[in-house]
Amino acid sequence: MRFNRFGASLLVAGIALLGVATPALAHSELKSSDPARGASLATPPTQIKLTFSGPVTLADDPIQITGPENASWTVGRAEVAGMVVTAPVQAVGPAGEYTLRYKVTFEDTHAASGSVKFNLSAPVAPPSSSSAPTSSQAPASSAAPAASAAPAPAAEETTPDNLLPTWVWIVLAVAVVVAGLVVALRFVRRKND
Repeated sequence: MRFNRFGASLLVAGIALLGVATPALAHSELKSSDPARGASLATPPTQIKLTFSGPVTLADDPIQITGPENASWTVGRAEVAGMVVTAPVQAVGPAGEYTLRYKVTFEDTHAASGSVKFNLSAPVAPPSSSSAPTSSQAPASSAAPAASAAPAPAAEETTPDNLLPTWVWIVLAVAVVVAGLVVALRFVRRKND
């Protein structure tokens, strides 16, 4: 009779532990980006897009793009639509590897940052003031999305700063439940002996 009560208590405690651990596991993360992680672009994008697994809000100075030879792209005003962050960009700089850095706050008020690296295969010169389009003209390149020379891999999971990866929480929860079961079985065996 005591074993049934103890076992039921242990089961309820394990379920409660998993229920408490679940919100800690539910942090949003970057699902995809445009440009994609590791993409090789022949022409620079005119807009970047970050898609997260949950709603986000923007931090101060949320997006920066830097590259070789201290190149720094001009990033326009970023906008959020639920889980998607977009911002217009104006590229300038040599060919090479560029890093898109982002800072967001997830719905659970947890601030996070991460980065996406991609390559630009041709240099981009700064626009000259004489060739700048007027408001009635739109550059031809802005209508078409940037083409990728290689298939773009999916964005890797990023772990926000000072947050343990999800798998660590899962392993800890399972270890606590298993330890509880081992202790319960030893307790029952000692009672029966």
